[in-house]
Amino acid sequence: MYLRTENLHPKKLIGQRIITSFSENRTVDLWRNFMPRRKEILNNLTPDLISMQVYPESYNFTIFDPVIKFEKWAAIEVSDFDTIPDGMESFTLFGGLYAVFIHKGAASTGPKTFQYIFGEWIPSSDYALDNRPHFEILGKKYINDDPASEEEIWIPIKAKGNTFL
Repeated sequence: MYLRTENLHPKKLIGQRIITSFSENRTVDLWRNFMPRRKEILNNLTPDLISMQVYPESYNFTIFDPVIKFEKWAAIEVSDFDTIPDGMESFTLFGGLYAVFIHKGAASTGPKTFQYIFGEWIPSSDYALDNRPHFEILGKKYINDDPASEEEIWIPIKAKGNTFL
């Protein structure tokens, strides 16, 4: 599952967002609205889709509370913000250190991967979570809810005990 750590350079994204929670998950609605309109984004850098979560600073990953709300984005990386389609927004994903994981399998098996990341990998690593957006890259190998699907999971990290990263 664990692939690498990477220092991400800033990315410009255009997409749509909703406020949701794990208990009232509206992700399907977000993507159902975004997918037919994605071709309106003319300055994309790659064909990859980005599924991004922006959690509130107080979000506690060790004591899971499914009712806490967060931003969920469906987006594409772009070269600039010169043309933003109506009903879409821009977002600058600032860089930083990320742990990158590969999830193989249907989306329904995702919780097992995230349990490994937050319950095993992070606690036993030299890193702690950082308060920046989490995201998944849905590239060529991503097949919606297919057992053969693959996606990259990017988790923001910092060195343990370092408050300046």
